[in-house]
Amino acid sequence: MQIVWKGQACFSIVITRGKQEQVKILIDPFEDSIGLKLPPQEADIVLVTHGHSDHNNVKIVKGDPFIIDSPGEYEVKSVFVQGITTFHDDVQGKERGLNTIYTIITEGITLCHMGDFGQKELTPEEVDKIGNVHVLMIPVGGTYTIDGKEAGKIISQIEPKIIIPMHYALPKLKPNLAKVEEFLQVMGKKGLEPQGKLSLKAKDVAGETKEAEIVVMRPQ
Repeated sequence: MQIVWKGQACFSIVITRGKQEQVKILIDPFEDSIGLKLPPQEADIVLVTHGHSDHNNVKIVKGDPFIIDSPGEYEVKSVFVQGITTFHDDVQGKERGLNTIYTIITEGITLCHMGDFGQKELTPEEVDKIGNVHVLMIPVGGTYTIDGKEAGKIISQIEPKIIIPMHYALPKLKPNLAKVEEFLQVMGKKGLEPQGKLSLKAKDVAGETKEAEIVVMRPQ
């Protein structure tokens, strides 16, 4: 499995089966109006966490992908996806509406993408639905989502093995978000070198882990 961050909350995940078969997943493609440019993408499966333009630009995807834009359980090309309804804000969706958290299970690895999660914490029911997570993609920029301090609390609820921060300030990004360094300071981490991609196999996340690893990614 290879994970690439495109900026904001957009990730490309490529699963390779054997020498020939690949399954490509794209999460939350954005429009150029946010200040970042996303070139046309290829994907077999597209996940959309909510209907805002910085997360739902499915028209940029070539071909005829299977689009998942609502809660529920799905199986596409032996990839299991679960969508969990949450709120985009901390006032029961009254300001920004609903948000869908997705868990993705494939190749013995469970990923969780939080979308534009805005609640101060997960409910016990939400924690139960999310279950055990190997890789957590979580917003940390505040303003429209949780900030770095709040993200730290959510992480303690989920207890993932790998944490990828997203939805934070980037050069040319128009929304005014906090920098990733604020989140890293909360987590007691400094000087992490951004990675262009993250390659994982099931054995990399097997067994017990004393402390979660934070992976800061560089938009590709």
